[in-house]
Amino acid sequence: MVQLHQQVLRTDLAGMPLEWVDYRCAARLYFLDQVAYACGDRLFLLRGGVNARTKLRSELVIHSIIATHGAHHASSKRDGSYVPPLSNRTLFQRDDHICMYCGGRFSPRQLSRDHVRPVSRGGADHWRNVVTACVRCNNAKAGRSPEDAGMELLAVPFTPTHAEYIFLMGRNVLADQMEFLRAHFPRTSPLLKRAGRG
Repeated sequence: MVQLHQQVLRTDLAGMPLEWVDYRCAARLYFLDQVAYACGDRLFLLRGGVNARTKLRSELVIHSIIATHGAHHASSKRDGSYVPPLSNRTLFQRDDHICMYCGGRFSPRQLSRDHVRPVSRGGADHWRNVVTACVRCNNAKAGRSPEDAGMELLAVPFTPTHAEYIFLMGRNVLADQMEFLRAHFPRTSPLLKRAGRG
């Protein structure tokens, strides 16, 4: 049974993933006639009032993926210059909540953002210079490079594409939504294997 907090994937007309919306926002888009088409599984059936003349009750079916009309500037997110905003939540999701030094899996409270090249040594706060690290490993590395600290990185940090970022932002991504998003990942995406688990 689908819970009301289940997210709906919103795309543009060309099918470029844009964002996650809740069922209320999806219903509003249907009501405003902004939904061009829907695909994926049927998630919700919303029932309204009874029409006094026809005696029929209104119903609205909301699918897991909806494509909407309008200009969304999605084309700018397709080119190689797009850089999604960096947050600890999406960073931890990118690295699958695994410390990139010891390989342990941790809860978000036990994780931190580590700058591979420390900020004190000119390192920037961007996707290609940050990894998920448990608090213990981050403290052990301190203001040194991994080499200076005698630590080895388990994976090379990367900047997610827009579609990968949408995946990372999702909560409880359904199998049909996962399949849809995977089709927009680069062939070399480190997330492809993980996205196949859905």
